[in-house]
Amino acid sequence: MLTRYDEIIASLKAEANPDNVAGMARYGISTTNTLGISIYALRKIAREIGKDHELALKLWDSGIHEARILASFIEEPEKVTEAQLERWVGDFDSWDVGDQVSELISRTPYVIKKIHQWSASEKEFVKRAAFSLIAEIAWHDKKLHDQDFEPFFGLIKNAATDERNYVKKAVNWALRNIGKRNKSLNRRAIEVAREIQGIDSKAARWISRDALRELTGEAVQKRLASG
Repeated sequence: MLTRYDEIIASLKAEANPDNVAGMARYGISTTNTLGISIYALRKIAREIGKDHELALKLWDSGIHEARILASFIEEPEKVTEAQLERWVGDFDSWDVGDQVSELISRTPYVIKKIHQWSASEKEFVKRAAFSLIAEIAWHDKKLHDQDFEPFFGLIKNAATDERNYVKKAVNWALRNIGKRNKSLNRRAIEVAREIQGIDSKAARWISRDALRELTGEAVQKRLASG
């Protein structure tokens, strides 16, 4: 008799699309154990499954790219352990998996601790996860106060010289999302971006230039003024 896990894995494999895998590769997404199923389709499947901690653990251990993303969608944040997060982040082999799992991690009690720990990691996708988490909570966590973001500016400045593509993009993303939260944090993020601008690093100059373009731009300023 097939278990629920077996049925889900079989269903995912039935949805495999090699053409999509080739397209994903062009965006830097890992093609290892990748089926080519869209995030939209995975979210639909997750809604049908519902929350299930034990099933999430099994799906993650399958090693299938999409099954791991699905695992993060159905996982129960209150049942996630710190050891589990360390295992999962150690398995990150693609930026998209890390970014999707960040949504889950941001709802656990360990998010701030992991931001600080992982921001010092030598592993590209682990370090990226730290800044993806900053971007995630800056955008979605309404309980945080402005002063809660101040320690993150130091992490951002420290990581601004990391030339690795997926790290520098996440550092930039974190800075931009903090700066789009409200007028006060916008001013502070612009100030930090200008500090980064003075660092003798190609990555730092790119991060600063891109962040300043958006944070000082008309669209962001208009939205913050009306908010």
